[in-house]
Amino acid sequence: MHVYKQYNQDELDKQFNNRLHVPDYADYFRRWELLSAEAVRKLPVTKDVQYGALPRERLDVFPSPLPHSKTLVFVHGGYWQMLNKCMFSFIANSFHSSGVTTVVLTYPLCPEVSIDRIISSVTNAVSWVYKNIAAFNGDPNQIHIAGHSAGGHLAAMLMTKNFTLLNPQLPADLLKGTCVISGLFDLVPVRLSYLNKGLHMDEETALRNSPVLLHPLNTCPLIIAVGGEETAAFNDQSKGLFEAWKDQGVDVQLLQLPQLNHFSIIETMSHPGTNLNKAIRQLMKIE
Repeated sequence: MHVYKQYNQDELDKQFNNRLHVPDYADYFRRWELLSAEAVRKLPVTKDVQYGALPRERLDVFPSPLPHSKTLVFVHGGYWQMLNKCMFSFIANSFHSSGVTTVVLTYPLCPEVSIDRIISSVTNAVSWVYKNIAAFNGDPNQIHIAGHSAGGHLAAMLMTKNFTLLNPQLPADLLKGTCVISGLFDLVPVRLSYLNKGLHMDEETALRNSPVLLHPLNTCPLIIAVGGEETAAFNDQSKGLFEAWKDQGVDVQLLQLPQLNHFSIIETMSHPGTNLNKAIRQLMKIE
């Protein structure tokens, strides 16, 4: 019996089980941890800055050596249920030498909180960055955001927010550029998959938090990146957001990257010369 489109329950679950399709996923995790530990050793960093009241509402800032620098905020993935910022400090490696202040944030997780609460946390984190980043050589008027997997969903959701309505002290166009990598933008099939055992989404929650069904209020340039070796469902998620937003005033680019899977794609973000790294540099207008 079909549960969603052409998929029965087992097929749908497999489409969203990235570890099943990348058997050596643990090697990626170990490499990220080593690369991140190296970044923390060699780069200036202020760790575990609290941006909210909950224990996981924390961020790390890797300040640029130059004042008034462009800022890149990175939001990690983990299906809103796992992982943390410490694994992704390596993102700062490539951008520090280009005079970019990098912020790597973490957030509370399901099932302890809802997806709505996670979105609120990430919104508060970006608001904190705008108000405080000048103290870390960042320019509050040059904030860009990138997110991977569930972090891609969270970054896209930020584009549906009018920050001025949330706080009159914030500009409506707070974000100047967004890159979503291997993201989830239609939560309807996610709710129908095995993932919902930990997410506890009802239908209304899935609908109101699906970027493909929402209007982007912040129409900054957007890169949608996905790996050619990712599942059909993940590729459909990225294509779906592109189709939904391409005619809504957003300068949107769909970047389909061959030979990259759900885990290898994020590593290329910090490797100079790769298509993803070059695209982000063009987005931020840096060398």
